Amino acid sequence: MKTFNDFGLSEALVRSISNMGFEEATPIQEQAIPAALAGKDLIGQAHTGTGKTAAFGVPLIEKLDINSPHIQGIVIAPTRELAVQVAEELNKIGQYKGVRTLPIYGGQDITRQIRALQKKPQIIAGTPGRLLDHIRRRTIRLNEIKVVILDEADEMLNMGFIEDIEAILKEVPQERQTLLFSATMPAQIQSLSKRFMKDPQMISVKSKEVTGPNTEQYYVDVEEKQKFDVLCRIMDIQSPELAIVFGRTKRRVDELYEALNKRGYSAEGIHGDLTQAKRDSVMRQFKQGSIDVLVATDVAARGLDISGVTHVYNFDIPQDPESYIHRIGRTGRAGKTGLAVTFVTPREFNQLRTIERLTKRKITRQTIPTMKEAIVGQQRIAIEKLVKAVEMEDVSHYQVLAADLLKEYEPATILAAALKMLTKEPDQTPVKLTEEAPLWTKKRSDNRGGGQRGGYRGSNNNRNGGSRPQGRRPKY
Repeated sequence: MKTFNDFGLSEALVRSISNMGFEEATPIQEQAIPAALAGKDLIGQAHTGTGKTAAFGVPLIEKLDINSPHIQGIVIAPTRELAVQVAEELNKIGQYKGVRTLPIYGGQDITRQIRALQKKPQIIAGTPGRLLDHIRRRTIRLNEIKVVILDEADEMLNMGFIEDIEAILKEVPQERQTLLFSATMPAQIQSLSKRFMKDPQMISVKSKEVTGPNTEQYYVDVEEKQKFDVLCRIMDIQSPELAIVFGRTKRRVDELYEALNKRGYSAEGIHGDLTQAKRDSVMRQFKQGSIDVLVATDVAARGLDISGVTHVYNFDIPQDPESYIHRIGRTGRAGKTGLAVTFVTPREFNQLRTIERLTKRKITRQTIPTMKEAIVGQQRIAIEKLVKAVEMEDVSHYQVLAADLLKEYEPATILAAALKMLTKEPDQTPVKLTEEAPLWTKKRSDNRGGGQRGGYRGSNNNRNGGSRPQGRRPKY
């Protein structure tokens, strides 16, 4: 395994990478950085969590001229969250060299972005629609672009951005370097690479490296109407520190987080209809630990950089198999173990088998826990809290109070009362969720669609933050 000292980088980059805590390069970084530094076009097949941002960010920043007033690199990403995350990481990598990256995305005041562009950033990380808007306004000029990076190209294809990407690439000088990263390689992505890339080198991270080796994976066979009560029981038993619950639609997310709050959990939701200020507020609360559960759609959670997630609950099975890998990639990071539980209705087992084939991993069946098991789980957590307080806390100020209580009551009675107060009794507040139609596998009669990741259908698919037909660009 190589370290970042082995790539012959400038002192400024080595210093910033060291400050970020990077030591050994990941497999995608080990292969991509030398090739990109050599000026080659690259196709990197890699999923979220493999370190691909640094894989393209390190060579991009190393090669830029800090004395030039022009934009020299652009990163095109499917969502505003990913664009912001990429910009944040590139700014960390480029901090000592003096390279600045500006995120550009829809939903933010365009005049504010124009003012920020006047400060001459060297790199733009943006979503296709807003980038194209700036290009047409001539507030972003691409005539000095040296490097173009397409991040999560398959997701941009799914979201209907392919025409925008082609329009942007036609505006960029032909003498450039192009790096394309994608979890899968459908036909239209391959076609895009043939038209806009020069003899690209193919780099692939094997699937066994990206399917959550540190994440325990289970599924629960459950009827739609039982899902919420089962989720509450599982959470009561497992007591996650930080959890993400994935729902298929925006409506589902709204109903789920409200229902969880009714049952006494600290939860918030995030999806594409929220204002940017609200999304930022929710993410800040989640990262700070003031909420324990984040409920999200796939699109809203795409590219979120969150550390410390202990549990992922797929309340609705993913719209497409690749999304499963992205979802469970939220946990089991940085050598820590994580746990992922997927709820599968009886009509969705074909989709579960497809996921198992893609991940090359058998997902273990978990039985539905009983109410008694949920209570026992909460009692165990209460005991752990009490023992931790005895071992770690200064309780000397309570000794006199304890002695007074012992004069009136038996020690076992006092201890039992303390445990009862600490135990979160399972809440059975009535909750009604709108039922979502189960996914079903559609047999294709032809090959139309150019390899897009279709074939699975949910309710109101085009309005809910899930996958979208190509040719329709959402407002992200």
